[in-house]
Amino acid sequence: MFRALAVAALVLATIVPGSAAYRTPTYRGEYTLSYLGLPVGRVTFDSRIDSKSYSIEGKASAAGLGAIFYDTTGKLTASGRFTDGVQADRFRAEYRYDDKPTLVDIRFAGGDVVKVTNDPPLKKRGKNWVPIRPADLKSAVDPIAATLVKADRLDDVCNGGARMFDGELRADLALSFASKGEMSFEGFKGPTITCRLKFTPAAGYRKGRRALEFLRTKSRIMVTFAQVGQTGVYAPVYATIGTQIGTITVRARRFEAL
Repeated sequence: MFRALAVAALVLATIVPGSAAYRTPTYRGEYTLSYLGLPVGRVTFDSRIDSKSYSIEGKASAAGLGAIFYDTTGKLTASGRFTDGVQADRFRAEYRYDDKPTLVDIRFAGGDVVKVTNDPPLKKRGKNWVPIRPADLKSAVDPIAATLVKADRLDDVCNGGARMFDGELRADLALSFASKGEMSFEGFKGPTITCRLKFTPAAGYRKGRRALEFLRTKSRIMVTFAQVGQTGVYAPVYATIGTQIGTITVRARRFEAL
């Protein structure tokens, strides 16, 4: 379960919106990750997003309560393009947990996964394991691309979903409308839309695993999106994920153009 949380923390904390007057600079920002209201992680990032493509680099580390219990650091890079939707090109995540390094590298072509590298290699699974099949990797996206939405207007953001693949798990993500509002933090102020996110594991997991069953059947996952400048691309600025052990919250704190 830590692998999934590590990737999710990096993903949810590396995308932010631009200001109302859109330009194409590199944006640098900061996010905080908290558990039950207590700070456990911190992320800084540099990103470039326009109406045709995206390129993102992020760094994460344990902070506050998290730094007491876990020696965790990580970095992430992702790139892709926008066509009718979001099409990934490459995703790479590297992180350490208790001084143990892990690498996930995913390559895409034509919207499909074409190469996956896991270091250390994934362990062999038991009889309850749902294997990844070639069809599962068709029209799939990485965890970063799964959080980006290309839409003509704010009201359309919660109408979509994604076939997400993180190097091991393939899951279906479906959005539905929850509410509209506004957010303000250093460097940004503007309208937002909040979607419920339904998580359904499809392959690359063990049947009956309690953490995944909780996410599928009981978890309340809410994601708030805002537009990146005037690009028609919407990205998360706030998210809450209900887990068996409590709620994880990711929040944008600062954002500025370099």
